[in-house]
Amino acid sequence: MSEEKNKKPSVWSTYSANDKVAMENLCKGYIDFLSDCKTERESVKFAVAEAEKVGYKNLEKIIASGEKLKAGDKVYCAFMKKSLVMFQIGTEPLEKGLKILGAHVDTCRLDVKQNPLYEDGGLAYLDTHYYGGIKKYQWVTLPLAMHGVVVKKDGEVLEIKIGEDEGDPVFCVTDLLIHLSQEQMKKDATKVVTGENLDILVGNYPLKDGDKESVKAGIYKLLKDKYNIEKEDFLSAELALVPAGKARELGFDRSMVLGYGQDDRVCSYTSLVAMLEIADKNISKTACCLLVDKEEIGSYGATGMKSKFFENALAEVMNACDQYSELKLRRALQNSFMLSSDVSSAYDALYASSYDKKNVAYLGKGMVFNKFTGSRGKSGSSEANAEYVGKLREVLDKNNVHYQFSELGKVDLGGGGTIAYIMAIYGMEVIDSGVAVLSMHAPWEATSKIDIYETKKGYSAFLKDI
Repeated sequence: MSEEKNKKPSVWSTYSANDKVAMENLCKGYIDFLSDCKTERESVKFAVAEAEKVGYKNLEKIIASGEKLKAGDKVYCAFMKKSLVMFQIGTEPLEKGLKILGAHVDTCRLDVKQNPLYEDGGLAYLDTHYYGGIKKYQWVTLPLAMHGVVVKKDGEVLEIKIGEDEGDPVFCVTDLLIHLSQEQMKKDATKVVTGENLDILVGNYPLKDGDKESVKAGIYKLLKDKYNIEKEDFLSAELALVPAGKARELGFDRSMVLGYGQDDRVCSYTSLVAMLEIADKNISKTACCLLVDKEEIGSYGATGMKSKFFENALAEVMNACDQYSELKLRRALQNSFMLSSDVSSAYDALYASSYDKKNVAYLGKGMVFNKFTGSRGKSGSSEANAEYVGKLREVLDKNNVHYQFSELGKVDLGGGGTIAYIMAIYGMEVIDSGVAVLSMHAPWEATSKIDIYETKKGYSAFLKDI
């Protein structure tokens, strides 16, 4: 290729033996995280546990006790168990701004409906509603696991995880056999499998042979006997079907990671690790890590970035530091710097016509920055100021971070967005940054280990020197 970007050496060629050890250690932890935390609740629970290990305290308990915060203190606030904000208080007044890493922990999946169980043709199914932007045909005939919670009327919470252990059953969406699919194969790809047909096969054993809907009755009995779940409990349940199985190393050379939900858990994990690494450091500007919900469906709802939970948590922190006023809160938000930590599309040679090769991210070329996202004429985007980009380049080069700048794809081909434009409403400096991903939004996505490590290095450099 003649493009200048592709003349740059792979980051792999620059690594020492010690660099590779550090990279492998980070990626081992990341693979474990991907394998164990497949919902936003599981991700937030993991992050809280890791934060508490290095001295973070629950902000709600601080508020209730009337305790005051000072420089060096570390607090977190988990909102509805699906979003998390962490603060490490610096020596500067908060109104001078924060340095913020913000990623999302929700990902594409199949959600179980509130009246889901039905029987047809001697088979029992769970009715689902897909979540996020997916190619529906990718979700058929895969082994799926069920993750989530069921909340009883008395407030008891049953945590559900079925299909991950070797001895567990799994579930699947069936597909039409090739021998009878002549008509199906003529359909547009968006209609080959419809959303209403993404129902989960869960049983075939009749409770009492000959009875009407006996398979369905057998499933209800099993749910009651084994999990203490009754029919009405589905009304207050949050259950998701996700690809079953652990994330794995990808390739003969084990240079990549294949796993579910890397958009955006790859940026969530690296942001969290970077934040935890500074726990014992003295910092001037307060550091913040945001792990939020609902990004895949527009950041709506109480746990999405469009809600006020972050702003409210910051107000509480400022109050506990004896620094709160409405004006100071507004100044703190406007004076902040943020990396909107989200993934970008990686160049795929099998679909080369979809990319501008001069302005696309490549696996193995380091951390990715998107100056803007959106679609068509930059619609819906938040575009970073050139001055901010220049400042970031200085920080990254100072810390020997390998990075690249990209766009999602060719100009009029499609588009996407992140939480950047929401935070930019406050007037803060924001840019999208993260890891390049192959097969984004597919049940299994691929990333490069070296890009994961460089991104963590970039987040660490941002927290240290911005």
